[in-house]
Amino acid sequence: MTANRTGNEKVVLVTGSAQRVGAAIIKNLHARGWRVIIHYRHSEQAALKLAESLNRQRPDSAFTLKADLQQHAHIQQLAEHALQLTGRMDALVNNASTFYPTAIGEATLADWDDLMISNARAPFFLSQALTPALTESRGCIVNIVDIHATRPFKQHTIYCMAKAALGMMTASLAKELAPYVRVNGVAPGAILWPEDNTPSAIANDTQQQILASVPLARSGSPEDIARTVAFLIEDAPYITGQIIAVDGGRTHTLGME
Repeated sequence: MTANRTGNEKVVLVTGSAQRVGAAIIKNLHARGWRVIIHYRHSEQAALKLAESLNRQRPDSAFTLKADLQQHAHIQQLAEHALQLTGRMDALVNNASTFYPTAIGEATLADWDDLMISNARAPFFLSQALTPALTESRGCIVNIVDIHATRPFKQHTIYCMAKAALGMMTASLAKELAPYVRVNGVAPGAILWPEDNTPSAIANDTQQQILASVPLARSGSPEDIARTVAFLIEDAPYITGQIIAVDGGRTHTLGME
């Protein structure tokens, strides 16, 4: 950590933002003039490469912080280090998440802890840690929820429960932190498939079944999520407590396949 340049440049922390959807959110907000903090756990090289690229475009505008959000002590440390880096916080995007099936008869306590912590506990305590700074800046929180927080996904019960908790956190904090901090969410649908040969991988035939149920007849892109997050942060001063589904209309067809 080096820089602590305060001023009018707004600062956003995006968890799990070295790759995939998180990186798209970082790039979008950086292009809009934000200073960005790229959080990562394992993807150090990707995080450093992304920050280097953004800093070539605008010096001293992108930073990286490593933290294991499964470790409760690391959450407070992440908040403190982020504020030490930039001296302010204007937006928090709780994007980091774990996702994989937990079929009945196979789920373990370790699965429960992993999915509940990453998708619910960590976002809550990081939001709590940054609330004073966000209150001072009249900032906002955007939680990356999931359409399956309200529409179950077979064999993913614990994940769906965890995202449902995140959805309720969004609504509850919006009420508790008003009028100083807005809290909203984005619920992705079929945006970016999990990587193959990982526990979260989705079989190709299942992918095709999912796409067949999407009214827009295609998957979305990480940029679709990034644009919606940017809208909620920059262009929605009278919106709080809302979760926007970015799913090609699939919410309205789930359970009708």
